[in-house]
Amino acid sequence: MTVVQTTRLRITMRDVEPRAVRVVDVPAASTLAELHDLLQVALGWTDSHLHMFEVGGTRYGVPDPDWEDELQPQDEATVLLREMPERFEYHYDFGDSWEHTVEVVGVGDEVPGCVEGEGACPPEDCGGAPGYEHMLEVLADPGHEEYEHLREWAGELPVFDQEATSLLVRQTVGEVPASVRIVLDLLAGGVKLTPGGRLPRVVVRAVQERRPEWYSLGRPASIEEDLPALAVLHDILRKVGPARLSRGVLRPTRAARDDLEVVRRLRRWFDPGGYEEMLATTAVALLAASGPLARDELVRRVVLLMGHGWGVGGRPATADDHESSLGWMSAELRALDLLGGGWRTWEAGPSARTLLPRATALAVLLAAEKP
Repeated sequence: MTVVQTTRLRITMRDVEPRAVRVVDVPAASTLAELHDLLQVALGWTDSHLHMFEVGGTRYGVPDPDWEDELQPQDEATVLLREMPERFEYHYDFGDSWEHTVEVVGVGDEVPGCVEGEGACPPEDCGGAPGYEHMLEVLADPGHEEYEHLREWAGELPVFDQEATSLLVRQTVGEVPASVRIVLDLLAGGVKLTPGGRLPRVVVRAVQERRPEWYSLGRPASIEEDLPALAVLHDILRKVGPARLSRGVLRPTRAARDDLEVVRRLRRWFDPGGYEEMLATTAVALLAASGPLARDELVRRVVLLMGHGWGVGGRPATADDHESSLGWMSAELRALDLLGGGWRTWEAGPSARTLLPRATALAVLLAAEKP
Protein backbone atom coordinates (compact mmCIF):
# COMPACT_ATOMS: atom_id res chain seq x y z
CA MET A 1 0.00 0.00 0.00
CA THR A 2 1.23 3.49 -0.79
CA VAL A 3 1.76 6.06 1.94
CA VAL A 4 -1.46 7.92 2.81
CA GLN A 5 -2.31 10.68 5.23
CA THR A 6 -4.16 9.12 8.14
CA THR A 7 -6.20 10.31 11.11
CA ARG A 8 -5.95 8.51 14.43
CA LEU A 9 -9.26 7.66 16.09
CA ARG A 10 -10.10 6.21 19.48
CA ILE A 11 -13.38 4.26 19.48
CA THR A 12 -14.94 3.26 22.78
CA MET A 13 -18.00 1.05 23.22
CA ARG A 14 -20.23 2.65 25.80
CA ASP A 15 -21.66 0.73 28.77
CA VAL A 16 -19.67 -2.41 27.95
CA GLU A 17 -17.58 -4.34 30.47
CA PRO A 18 -14.88 -5.51 30.06
CA ARG A 19 -13.98 -2.30 28.25
CA ALA A 20 -13.80 -2.51 24.46
CA VAL A 21 -11.57 0.17 22.93
CA ARG A 22 -9.80 0.48 19.59
CA VAL A 23 -7.25 3.03 18.44
CA VAL A 24 -6.99 2.99 14.66
CA ASP A 25 -5.34 4.99 11.90
CA VAL A 26 -7.66 5.49 8.93
CA PRO A 27 -7.30 7.55 5.74
CA ALA A 28 -7.99 11.20 6.50
CA ALA A 29 -9.84 11.44 3.18
CA SER A 30 -12.37 8.72 4.14
CA THR A 31 -16.06 9.35 3.70
CA LEU A 32 -18.33 8.37 6.58
CA ALA A 33 -19.55 5.44 4.47
CA GLU A 34 -15.95 4.22 4.21
CA LEU A 35 -15.38 4.93 7.89
CA HIS A 36 -18.38 2.73 8.71
CA ASP A 37 -16.69 -0.22 6.95
CA LEU A 38 -13.47 0.46 8.84
CA LEU A 39 -15.17 0.75 12.23
CA GLN A 40 -17.00 -2.52 11.67
CA VAL A 41 -13.81 -4.52 11.12
CA ALA A 42 -11.84 -2.64 13.77
CA LEU A 43 -14.47 -3.32 16.43
CA GLY A 44 -15.37 -6.84 15.34
CA TRP A 45 -18.96 -6.37 14.22
CA THR A 46 -20.38 -8.16 11.17
CA ASP A 47 -22.31 -5.30 9.49
CA SER A 48 -25.56 -7.24 9.90
CA HIS A 49 -27.66 -4.31 11.11
CA LEU A 50 -28.37 -0.64 10.45
CA HIS A 51 -25.99 2.05 11.64
CA MET A 52 -25.76 5.81 11.96
CA PHE A 53 -23.31 8.58 12.88
CA GLU A 54 -24.51 11.46 15.03
CA VAL A 55 -23.10 14.79 16.15
CA GLY A 56 -24.99 17.66 17.75
CA GLY A 57 -28.36 16.28 16.74
CA THR A 58 -27.35 15.83 13.10
CA ARG A 59 -27.44 12.26 11.84
CA TYR A 60 -25.55 10.66 8.96
CA GLY A 61 -26.31 7.29 7.46
CA VAL A 62 -27.75 5.47 4.46
CA PRO A 63 -30.91 7.23 3.22
CA ASP A 64 -33.96 4.96 3.25
CA PRO A 65 -36.96 5.80 1.03
CA ASP A 66 -39.26 4.01 3.50
CA TRP A 67 -38.43 6.44 6.31
CA GLU A 68 -40.32 9.65 7.03
CA ASP A 69 -38.59 12.82 5.81
CA GLU A 70 -37.89 14.02 9.34
CA LEU A 71 -36.13 10.73 10.10
CA GLN A 72 -33.94 10.70 6.99
CA PRO A 73 -30.23 11.02 7.83
CA GLN A 74 -27.83 12.98 5.68
CA ASP A 75 -26.10 10.74 3.16
CA GLU A 76 -22.93 9.44 4.80
CA ALA A 77 -21.30 8.87 1.42
CA THR A 78 -21.18 12.64 0.83
CA VAL A 79 -19.57 13.59 4.17
CA LEU A 80 -15.84 13.37 4.90
CA LEU A 81 -14.21 12.35 8.17
CA ARG A 82 -12.20 15.59 8.14
CA GLU A 83 -15.48 17.52 8.28
CA MET A 84 -16.47 15.90 11.57
CA PRO A 85 -15.70 17.42 14.99
CA GLU A 86 -13.18 15.96 17.42
CA ARG A 87 -15.87 13.83 19.06
CA PHE A 88 -18.96 12.16 17.59
CA GLU A 89 -21.17 9.13 18.08
CA TYR A 90 -21.50 5.91 16.08
CA HIS A 91 -24.66 3.84 16.57
CA TYR A 92 -24.94 0.23 15.44
CA ASP A 93 -27.94 -2.14 15.55
CA PHE A 94 -30.92 -0.04 16.56
CA GLY A 95 -32.43 -3.08 18.32
CA ASP A 96 -29.49 -3.94 20.59
CA SER A 97 -28.45 -0.26 20.57
CA TRP A 98 -24.68 -0.48 20.60
CA GLU A 99 -23.30 3.01 21.20
CA HIS A 100 -19.74 4.09 20.44
CA THR A 101 -17.87 7.30 21.11
CA VAL A 102 -15.41 8.22 18.35
CA GLU A 103 -12.63 10.67 19.25
CA VAL A 104 -10.17 12.23 16.83
CA VAL A 105 -6.77 11.86 18.47
CA GLY A 106 -4.65 13.51 15.78
CA VAL A 107 -2.48 12.57 12.83
CA GLY A 108 -1.83 8.85 12.45
CA ASP A 109 1.03 6.81 11.01
CA GLU A 110 1.79 6.56 7.30
CA VAL A 111 -0.02 3.24 6.92
CA PRO A 112 -3.59 2.58 8.14
CA GLY A 113 -4.07 -0.02 10.83
CA CYS A 114 -4.91 -0.73 14.45
CA VAL A 115 -2.46 0.93 16.83
CA GLU A 116 -3.77 -0.53 20.07
CA GLY A 117 -6.91 -1.82 21.68
CA GLU A 118 -8.45 -3.87 24.45
CA GLY A 119 -11.54 -5.95 25.05
CA ALA A 120 -13.49 -8.31 22.82
CA CYS A 121 -16.43 -7.37 20.67
CA PRO A 122 -19.74 -8.67 22.06
CA PRO A 123 -21.62 -11.25 19.95
CA GLU A 124 -24.24 -9.93 17.56
CA ASP A 125 -27.87 -10.12 18.73
CA CYS A 126 -27.02 -10.81 22.37
CA GLY A 127 -29.40 -8.14 23.69
CA GLY A 128 -27.19 -5.07 23.85
CA ALA A 129 -25.04 -4.10 26.83
CA PRO A 130 -27.46 -5.57 29.44
CA GLY A 131 -27.79 -8.84 27.52
CA TYR A 132 -24.02 -9.08 27.12
CA GLU A 133 -23.48 -8.52 30.84
CA HIS A 134 -26.00 -11.26 31.64
CA MET A 135 -24.43 -13.64 29.14
CA LEU A 136 -20.96 -13.19 30.66
CA GLU A 137 -22.34 -13.79 34.15
CA VAL A 138 -24.02 -17.03 33.03
CA LEU A 139 -20.95 -18.29 31.16
CA ALA A 140 -18.82 -17.69 34.25
CA ASP A 141 -21.07 -20.07 36.23
CA PRO A 142 -21.26 -23.62 34.76
CA GLY A 143 -23.94 -24.40 37.33
CA HIS A 144 -26.31 -21.73 36.06
CA GLU A 145 -29.55 -23.07 34.56
CA GLU A 146 -28.92 -21.13 31.33
CA TYR A 147 -25.27 -22.12 31.00
CA GLU A 148 -25.61 -24.95 28.46
CA HIS A 149 -28.01 -22.99 26.27
CA LEU A 150 -25.86 -19.85 26.15
CA ARG A 151 -22.65 -21.84 25.81
CA GLU A 152 -24.04 -23.52 22.69
CA TRP A 153 -25.48 -20.27 21.33
CA ALA A 154 -22.38 -18.14 21.89
CA GLY A 155 -19.76 -20.71 20.93
CA GLU A 156 -16.19 -19.59 21.47
CA LEU A 157 -16.22 -15.91 22.37
CA PRO A 158 -13.73 -13.87 20.33
CA VAL A 159 -10.65 -12.25 21.79
CA PHE A 160 -9.07 -9.04 20.57
CA ASP A 161 -6.13 -9.68 18.23
CA GLN A 162 -4.34 -6.42 17.40
CA GLU A 163 -2.24 -7.82 14.55
CA ALA A 164 -5.22 -9.49 12.84
CA THR A 165 -7.35 -6.36 13.33
CA SER A 166 -4.64 -4.14 11.89
CA LEU A 167 -4.36 -6.34 8.80
CA LEU A 168 -8.12 -6.31 8.36
CA VAL A 169 -8.23 -2.51 8.58
CA ARG A 170 -5.54 -2.23 5.88
CA GLN A 171 -7.34 -4.72 3.66
CA THR A 172 -10.59 -2.81 4.09
CA VAL A 173 -8.93 0.46 3.12
CA GLY A 174 -8.04 -1.41 -0.06
CA GLU A 175 -5.32 -1.52 -2.68
CA VAL A 176 -5.27 -0.81 -6.39
CA PRO A 177 -5.42 -4.21 -8.17
CA ALA A 178 -2.14 -5.13 -9.86
CA SER A 179 -4.02 -5.55 -13.15
CA VAL A 180 -5.21 -1.94 -12.97
CA ARG A 181 -1.73 -0.72 -12.10
CA ILE A 182 -0.26 -2.58 -15.10
CA VAL A 183 -2.64 -0.89 -17.53
CA LEU A 184 -2.39 2.58 -15.98
CA ASP A 185 1.41 2.38 -16.09
CA LEU A 186 1.28 1.44 -19.80
CA LEU A 187 -0.99 4.42 -20.44
CA ALA A 188 1.22 6.84 -18.51
CA GLY A 189 2.56 8.70 -21.54
CA GLY A 190 -0.69 8.51 -23.46
CA VAL A 191 -1.59 5.74 -25.93
CA LYS A 192 -3.17 6.37 -29.32
CA LEU A 193 -6.04 3.96 -29.89
CA THR A 194 -6.68 2.11 -33.13
CA PRO A 195 -9.26 3.47 -35.62
CA GLY A 196 -11.72 1.07 -33.98
CA GLY A 197 -11.08 2.60 -30.55
CA ARG A 198 -9.13 -0.34 -29.15
CA LEU A 199 -5.72 -0.60 -27.51
CA PRO A 200 -2.85 -1.05 -29.99
CA ARG A 201 -1.05 -4.39 -30.34
CA VAL A 202 2.05 -3.19 -28.49
CA VAL A 203 -0.02 -2.53 -25.36
CA VAL A 204 -1.99 -5.76 -25.74
CA ARG A 205 1.20 -7.81 -25.90
CA ALA A 206 2.76 -5.92 -23.00
CA VAL A 207 -0.25 -6.86 -20.88
CA GLN A 208 -0.15 -10.44 -22.16
CA GLU A 209 3.48 -10.70 -21.08
CA ARG A 210 2.47 -9.81 -17.53
CA ARG A 211 -0.81 -11.73 -17.57
CA PRO A 212 -0.33 -14.76 -19.88
CA GLU A 213 -3.31 -16.52 -18.26
CA TRP A 214 -5.59 -13.92 -19.85
CA TYR A 215 -5.08 -15.56 -23.27
CA SER A 216 -5.64 -19.29 -23.31
CA LEU A 217 -4.35 -19.99 -26.85
CA GLY A 218 -0.72 -19.67 -25.84
CA ARG A 219 0.42 -17.55 -28.77
CA PRO A 220 1.08 -13.81 -29.16
CA ALA A 221 -2.17 -11.85 -28.98
CA SER A 222 -3.05 -9.53 -31.83
CA ILE A 223 -6.04 -7.50 -30.70
CA GLU A 224 -7.49 -6.34 -27.41
CA GLU A 225 -10.38 -8.82 -27.63
CA ASP A 226 -7.88 -11.70 -27.56
CA LEU A 227 -7.56 -10.86 -23.87
CA PRO A 228 -11.22 -10.58 -22.73
CA ALA A 229 -10.21 -9.38 -19.27
CA LEU A 230 -8.19 -6.56 -20.81
CA ALA A 231 -11.08 -5.49 -23.02
CA VAL A 232 -13.34 -5.36 -19.98
CA LEU A 233 -10.72 -3.52 -17.90
CA HIS A 234 -10.30 -0.93 -20.67
CA ASP A 235 -14.05 -0.28 -20.47
CA ILE A 236 -14.08 -0.15 -16.66
CA LEU A 237 -11.21 2.34 -16.42
CA ARG A 238 -12.84 4.72 -18.88
CA LYS A 239 -16.26 4.52 -17.27
CA VAL A 240 -15.22 4.99 -13.64
CA GLY A 241 -12.62 7.63 -14.40
CA PRO A 242 -8.95 6.59 -13.89
CA ALA A 243 -8.46 6.82 -17.68
CA ARG A 244 -9.86 9.24 -20.25
CA LEU A 245 -9.88 9.40 -24.03
CA SER A 246 -9.09 12.74 -25.64
CA ARG A 247 -8.50 13.21 -29.36
CA GLY A 248 -7.92 9.53 -29.85
CA VAL A 249 -5.33 9.26 -27.07
CA LEU A 250 -6.04 7.34 -23.87
CA ARG A 251 -4.18 8.43 -20.74
CA PRO A 252 -4.59 8.31 -16.96
CA THR A 253 -6.59 11.09 -15.33
CA ARG A 254 -5.55 13.10 -12.31
CA ALA A 255 -7.59 10.71 -10.15
CA ALA A 256 -5.23 7.88 -11.16
CA ARG A 257 -2.47 9.51 -9.08
CA ASP A 258 -4.41 8.85 -5.86
CA ASP A 259 -4.62 5.16 -4.95
CA LEU A 260 -7.49 5.73 -2.53
CA GLU A 261 -9.49 7.50 -5.20
CA VAL A 262 -8.80 4.76 -7.74
CA VAL A 263 -10.02 2.12 -5.27
CA ARG A 264 -13.09 4.23 -4.46
CA ARG A 265 -14.01 4.53 -8.14
CA LEU A 266 -13.47 0.86 -8.88
CA ARG A 267 -15.80 -0.06 -6.02
CA ARG A 268 -18.57 1.99 -7.62
CA TRP A 269 -18.49 -0.30 -10.64
CA PHE A 270 -20.49 -2.90 -8.74
CA ASP A 271 -23.41 -0.61 -7.81
CA PRO A 272 -22.92 -0.53 -4.01
CA GLY A 273 -25.79 -2.19 -2.18
CA GLY A 274 -27.21 -3.75 -5.32
CA TYR A 275 -27.59 -7.31 -6.52
CA GLU A 276 -24.37 -7.39 -8.53
CA GLU A 277 -22.23 -6.14 -5.65
CA MET A 278 -23.75 -8.67 -3.26
CA LEU A 279 -23.31 -11.50 -5.74
CA ALA A 280 -19.70 -10.57 -6.44
CA THR A 281 -19.00 -10.04 -2.74
CA THR A 282 -20.43 -13.41 -1.77
CA ALA A 283 -18.62 -15.37 -4.49
CA VAL A 284 -15.27 -13.67 -3.92
CA ALA A 285 -15.49 -14.09 -0.13
CA LEU A 286 -16.34 -17.78 -0.47
CA LEU A 287 -13.34 -18.37 -2.72
CA ALA A 288 -11.03 -16.38 -0.44
CA ALA A 289 -12.16 -18.37 2.61
CA SER A 290 -12.55 -21.83 1.07
CA GLY A 291 -9.92 -22.03 -1.65
CA PRO A 292 -10.63 -23.17 -5.24
CA LEU A 293 -14.16 -24.40 -5.93
CA ALA A 294 -15.86 -25.98 -8.91
CA ARG A 295 -18.37 -23.57 -10.44
CA ASP A 296 -21.41 -25.65 -9.52
CA GLU A 297 -20.22 -25.95 -5.90
CA LEU A 298 -19.53 -22.22 -5.74
CA VAL A 299 -23.03 -21.47 -7.04
CA ARG A 300 -24.54 -23.86 -4.47
CA ARG A 301 -22.80 -22.05 -1.63
CA VAL A 302 -23.64 -18.62 -3.07
CA VAL A 303 -27.33 -19.54 -3.16
CA LEU A 304 -27.23 -20.54 0.52
CA LEU A 305 -25.52 -17.31 1.59
CA MET A 306 -27.47 -14.92 -0.65
CA GLY A 307 -30.79 -16.17 0.65
CA HIS A 308 -34.08 -14.83 -0.64
CA GLY A 309 -35.24 -11.32 -1.48
CA TRP A 310 -33.08 -10.58 -4.51
CA GLY A 311 -34.76 -9.74 -7.78
CA VAL A 312 -33.72 -10.08 -11.41
CA GLY A 313 -35.83 -8.65 -14.23
CA GLY A 314 -38.69 -7.86 -11.89
CA ARG A 315 -38.94 -11.37 -10.43
CA PRO A 316 -37.28 -13.27 -7.56
CA ALA A 317 -33.74 -14.40 -8.41
CA THR A 318 -33.17 -18.13 -8.75
CA ALA A 319 -30.07 -20.33 -8.52
CA ASP A 320 -29.92 -20.24 -12.34
CA ASP A 321 -29.95 -16.45 -12.21
CA HIS A 322 -27.03 -16.46 -9.79
CA GLU A 323 -25.10 -18.85 -12.00
CA SER A 324 -25.70 -16.95 -15.24
CA SER A 325 -24.99 -13.59 -13.59
CA LEU A 326 -21.70 -14.89 -12.19
CA GLY A 327 -20.86 -16.20 -15.66
CA TRP A 328 -21.13 -12.87 -17.40
CA MET A 329 -19.58 -11.06 -14.44
CA SER A 330 -16.55 -13.36 -14.44
CA ALA A 331 -14.68 -11.24 -16.99
CA GLU A 332 -15.10 -8.18 -14.76
CA LEU A 333 -13.95 -10.13 -11.72
CA ARG A 334 -10.89 -11.40 -13.57
CA ALA A 335 -10.12 -7.94 -14.93
CA LEU A 336 -10.04 -6.55 -11.39
CA ASP A 337 -7.98 -9.45 -9.99
CA LEU A 338 -10.90 -10.67 -7.89
CA LEU A 339 -11.11 -14.02 -9.65
CA GLY A 340 -8.57 -16.56 -10.86
CA GLY A 341 -8.46 -20.17 -11.93
CA GLY A 342 -9.87 -21.84 -15.02
CA TRP A 343 -13.36 -21.95 -16.48
CA ARG A 344 -14.54 -24.96 -14.48
CA THR A 345 -12.75 -24.33 -11.21
CA TRP A 346 -12.54 -20.82 -9.84
CA GLU A 347 -10.24 -19.43 -7.17
CA ALA A 348 -9.76 -16.14 -5.40
CA GLY A 349 -7.69 -13.56 -7.25
CA PRO A 350 -4.95 -11.48 -5.61
CA SER A 351 -7.39 -8.62 -4.88
CA ALA A 352 -10.06 -10.83 -3.31
CA ARG A 353 -9.41 -9.39 0.16
CA THR A 354 -8.43 -5.84 -0.77
CA LEU A 355 -11.01 -4.39 -3.18
CA LEU A 356 -14.57 -5.09 -2.01
CA PRO A 357 -14.83 -4.24 1.71
CA ARG A 358 -17.79 -6.51 2.37
CA ALA A 359 -15.95 -9.42 0.75
CA THR A 360 -12.96 -8.68 2.99
CA ALA A 361 -15.06 -8.90 6.15
CA LEU A 362 -17.19 -11.83 4.97
CA ALA A 363 -14.12 -13.88 4.07
CA VAL A 364 -12.89 -13.57 7.65
CA LEU A 365 -16.24 -14.72 9.03
CA LEU A 366 -16.46 -17.67 6.65
CA ALA A 367 -12.89 -18.73 7.37
CA ALA A 368 -13.64 -18.66 11.11
CA GLU A 369 -16.62 -20.98 10.58
CA LYS A 370 -14.59 -23.65 8.77
CA PRO A 371 -14.26 -26.88 10.80
